Amino acid sequence: MTESIRPQPGILKIALYQGGAAHVAGRSDAVKLSSNENPFGPSEKAKEAFSRAVHTLHRYPGTDHAALRGAIGEVHGLDPDRIICGVGSDEIIHFLCQAYAGPRSEVLFTEHGFLMYRISALAAGATPVAVRERERTTDVDALLAACNTKTRLVFIANPNNPTGTMIGLAEVERLARGLPPQAILVLDGAYAEYVAGYDGGAELATRLPNVFMTRTFSKIYGLGGLRIGWGYGPRAIIDVLNRIRGPFNLSAAQQETAEAAVRDQDYAERCRAENARLRVWLTEALAEHGVPSDTSMANFVLARFADEAEAVACDGYLQSQGLIVRQVAGYGLPNCLRITVGDEASCRRVAHAVGQFKGSR
Repeated sequence: MTESIRPQPGILKIALYQGGAAHVAGRSDAVKLSSNENPFGPSEKAKEAFSRAVHTLHRYPGTDHAALRGAIGEVHGLDPDRIICGVGSDEIIHFLCQAYAGPRSEVLFTEHGFLMYRISALAAGATPVAVRERERTTDVDALLAACNTKTRLVFIANPNNPTGTMIGLAEVERLARGLPPQAILVLDGAYAEYVAGYDGGAELATRLPNVFMTRTFSKIYGLGGLRIGWGYGPRAIIDVLNRIRGPFNLSAAQQETAEAAVRDQDYAERCRAENARLRVWLTEALAEHGVPSDTSMANFVLARFADEAEAVACDGYLQSQGLIVRQVAGYGLPNCLRITVGDEASCRRVAHAVGQFKGSR
């Protein structure tokens, strides 16, 4: 790069995103519990839709995502005209920062929040501001205290990644109503489907003009490999985001598979119930081995160790046993490991391995 060719301010401050590891050297039987994937994969109906899409790969996809937006609206009781679809919820997050943040503005998020909030803020030239949490849980008062005239976006994931904790909708509304008038509250609902009876903040995004919700098909619907997400909020915000969305950002295969997935709510309910059962089992099994965790409302458990050295050592031992979990030092939690709730065999295997590790020390 020459002295005269420079990227926009903030770009070189971005550390490259590191996804969860997928392989262990020398092991062909490794179990991946590092990326919060649905261990049961997508529904049969979603698989069938994806298979049918092969016959139209030579055709450009529709640009308005009308059928998918209609299906999402029908299932969730939302106005399809207030829905936007993207390449995972990551793209929606990026659109929001591109459209509403920029130089001399600030983007707030909680200290252990999803790394894409910081990345997308820097990409837009904005200043990312990490706000302390209380016991690894979103602190509404701290967020409100951090707001000022520069604040443009406030991101909270509810439930949060990587902590698994969440706050109630009354607290979310208190946060929304306390924001400065130029700021938007973005509710990241990537894990909302794992909470029975929770709408991810959809009702608030319907009622309040400064609340926007993002969702994904990567988690409970088992479509992480296809990268499909959506956002919902005030029509004025949707109109702005659609002006910067690429017209062909989702392929026909993505749209048709996601539509089949969201309509198969029986499958989603089975995945939710099985995750809840195994999450309780895994949490209790780890606790019996002296590894505590906060109450998780998502599809993972944040296991806490005595210090960073013990967490790193346990991760190394798990890898030797063909088990891949996620170190989360990059999220400011160096003494923790995030463990996806897998199927029953995987949960039993990882709990047994953690017990062996703790017993050997």
